[in-house]
Amino acid sequence: MSAPPPPIIKGWCPGALRPMQSGDGLVVRVRPHGGCLSRAQVAGLAELAQVHGNGLIDFSARANLQLRGITPEGHAAVLGGLNALGLLDPDPETESARNIMVTPFRQSSDGTIALARALETRLGHAVTHEGLRLPGKFGFSVDCAGSPVLRQASADIRLERTPSGALLLYPDGADKGRLVEDHEAAEQAVTLANWFVRSGGTCNGRGRMAAHVRRTPLPPGYDVAVPDFPPFVARPGPTPGGWMAGLAFGQCTAATLSALATMAPLRLTPWRMIVAEGLSAPPSLVDLLPADDPLLRVAACTGAPACPQALAPVRTLATDLAPHVPAHTFLHVSGCAKGCAHPQAAPLTLVAQPEGFALIRHGTTTDQPIACNLSAELLRTHPELMTKD
Repeated sequence: MSAPPPPIIKGWCPGALRPMQSGDGLVVRVRPHGGCLSRAQVAGLAELAQVHGNGLIDFSARANLQLRGITPEGHAAVLGGLNALGLLDPDPETESARNIMVTPFRQSSDGTIALARALETRLGHAVTHEGLRLPGKFGFSVDCAGSPVLRQASADIRLERTPSGALLLYPDGADKGRLVEDHEAAEQAVTLANWFVRSGGTCNGRGRMAAHVRRTPLPPGYDVAVPDFPPFVARPGPTPGGWMAGLAFGQCTAATLSALATMAPLRLTPWRMIVAEGLSAPPSLVDLLPADDPLLRVAACTGAPACPQALAPVRTLATDLAPHVPAHTFLHVSGCAKGCAHPQAAPLTLVAQPEGFALIRHGTTTDQPIACNLSAELLRTHPELMTKD
């Protein structure tokens, strides 16, 4: 049997103004300002998902929210609703550039929101008046509430606090950065983004900072060592921002979102979890997972048939295998080699192929498998195959 064509790498993320066609309709991505949604915005998004989509909402690895199954004829109404909620950008270029991830654990005293707002404003000006064009997946993180928690999340330019409280700006993948004052941080971040473009970081509209700094010397002034911090492990439970709750595969229903709107504003995270702002106890909703739920040990994309590039359904299989994933490890089940749900390496990876699933250990979907042509039925009846030497 001939191999299928390789999956199409679009090189950009969906937005509201430029949605992406999927197998279940349009995917409309919403980028919250400052990583937070008010209760009114949460309620409005739930209504848009229910009326104009299939009632499913995804929370992405970039701390955004996606309305699924939007019909082409309903897209204009969705845009009108997002505009009324204050969640629509003036044009696709500004929307694409406003790819800013904000720590969900920020406090009013740490300056995080002011930094994020200043960066939004400066990016918008650079796009509109200076012609800045960044790759569609290029992003920023504002991670200034104590020890950084977003280092494992996808970002190209990072703002963090050092142990002494100073503000450090650095390119992703670099071991050196520069100290900046809060009032100049947004300007310096955009200057670094311009350096990335002008020094050849983009190719055919694509490119990421970590790859660029491996082959290009840093600009002058980037001579402060990036401090080491232990990797952050996200788990449901109380946090400085409120109660963090897990979601199976980062997805919930419009009914759940509507119920959350009656309880608290939401802070979005890159871990496919949400923080119910100010709550000290878990919301009692069926879609929300407790800290010991085995579904937190698996990641799976939408899979077939909702994704036209997927070669198999994956979420049912991932659900069935979750109880067999050992504690302190992780399983990624992918419908194709793109690995959208978990682009990083994972202890265990199953990727759909024409004749079944390939098993990869300590790698990504494109690494060498140790076994191929594993059927879903075989994996369900013999889950020990995943970990057996």
